[in-house]
Amino acid sequence: MAEETENNETEETPDVEPEAAAPEAAAVPSEPQEVVAPKERRRRARAGKAAKTPTRKPRTPEERHADRVAERRKKAQLRRVERSRAREKARESDSVAETTPPREHGPGRQKTRQGVVVSDKADKTITVRIDVARRHRRYEKIVRTSSTLHAHDETNNAHIGDTVIVRESRPLSRLKRWRLVEVVERAE
Repeated sequence: MAEETENNETEETPDVEPEAAAPEAAAVPSEPQEVVAPKERRRRARAGKAAKTPTRKPRTPEERHADRVAERRKKAQLRRVERSRAREKARESDSVAETTPPREHGPGRQKTRQGVVVSDKADKTITVRIDVARRHRRYEKIVRTSSTLHAHDETNNAHIGDTVIVRESRPLSRLKRWRLVEVVERAE
């Protein structure tokens, strides 16, 4: 038994010695290391990753065509479902649209506007300010704007400050494209 323990001790000592020798060998530079530019380093890293990724086995044109057909069928099914939902939604909105009044302006229908007379100095012409208050689409703040237009007043009936209704018409002069319909409210 004493011999076995001596053999074990002798076997363990050579294992320790090479480990101690390893740092000494590393401390001595054997070859100068290659200096690699960052771009080259990245390129080599990408090439290493590409080598590690498993490549698919090449497929025949028939296999690719079969996959393409299967994918198209799946997308067609999704489109069918989406279109049927859209049709249902359209049917529901049609029933709501029937209850809403017809639009103010359309083919063959003239626009009408209500505004305040700003000027009546010209003969048979009034200048009308149309005030519009609408909600901003994105910010939802009430935005007030106004525009002026010239309207034909055959009898010089309207005066400054009157609230009037004007209707679209054919061009009557260089600026006049509207005609006075009625005076809604007289100015005080």
